[in-house]
Amino acid sequence: MSPSGPSPQDRPGRLSVGVIGAGRVGSVLAAALRRAGHSVSGATAVSAASVARVERLLPGTPIRPADEVAASADLLLLGVPDDALRGLVEGLAATDAFRAGQLIVHPSGAYGIDVLEPVLAHGGLPMALHPAMTFTGRPEDLERLSDVSFGVTAPEPLRPAAEVLVLEMGGEPQWVAEEHRPLYHAALTHGANHLVTLVNEAVDLLRQAGVVHPERMIAPLLSAALDNTLRLGDAALTGPVSRGDAGTVRRHVAAVGAQAPDSVAAYLALARRTADRAIAAGRLRPTDAEALLGVLAERTDRTGS
Repeated sequence: MSPSGPSPQDRPGRLSVGVIGAGRVGSVLAAALRRAGHSVSGATAVSAASVARVERLLPGTPIRPADEVAASADLLLLGVPDDALRGLVEGLAATDAFRAGQLIVHPSGAYGIDVLEPVLAHGGLPMALHPAMTFTGRPEDLERLSDVSFGVTAPEPLRPAAEVLVLEMGGEPQWVAEEHRPLYHAALTHGANHLVTLVNEAVDLLRQAGVVHPERMIAPLLSAALDNTLRLGDAALTGPVSRGDAGTVRRHVAAVGAQAPDSVAAYLALARRTADRAIAAGRLRPTDAEALLGVLAERTDRTGS
């Protein structure tokens, strides 16, 4: 837009946004919608952390009961935890909190729009807009929304509106079918959450090996590995498993078992999966993998995994 063009507040179709659950995600998405020119008419906040989040990200927004937040909103954002979402929707529906033409949006990755089915009886318009990003509750979360992909599930007639909302928040819509939401969420969880565990385990092992600054040592290696993987896929595989170095892997397992026995099962499982992918990609010949797979099977039987 040129400098002389209309400001966000002057654009048509501005919405009043209500937030039920000013958690790490809901508050950031509301702030992104506000930045795009929509207004935030109210938010619920119970804990001291939620109140502080509203004051920081949505200054001037009144904190109200859920029914009042719903009543004042053209777009109602349900930012509660996954396990609380269905109960919240059913409770609001039972009190006639939804109204015809009202956009009802949740940012849960685990659910599509089936969980919003009760809003249909009131003429509400359901959408699932899930940002594929980790949120820490820190101020930089809002800026991290730029160029983030959103997993979007919405009825066909609402897809253009869902796309506009995501684009206004700075994201890129990726359409996910209702039946694929569990797989979609499992993929993101497997990649992001388990990565945190994996990296922290590696850092702990380096520290036990006497490395004074393990984060500093491993950071360039991890950055290069992630970059190569995203560009090259399985062709980015390196290391003893992809070479079929059974002896090295045997020594790894023994060392990990001696210092961090709780980590052995995870090492074995990932080594076996890495071997499978290396073989399938043609980076490890089955004949070269025999000794390695034997070591992994032997250790798996011993650990009872």
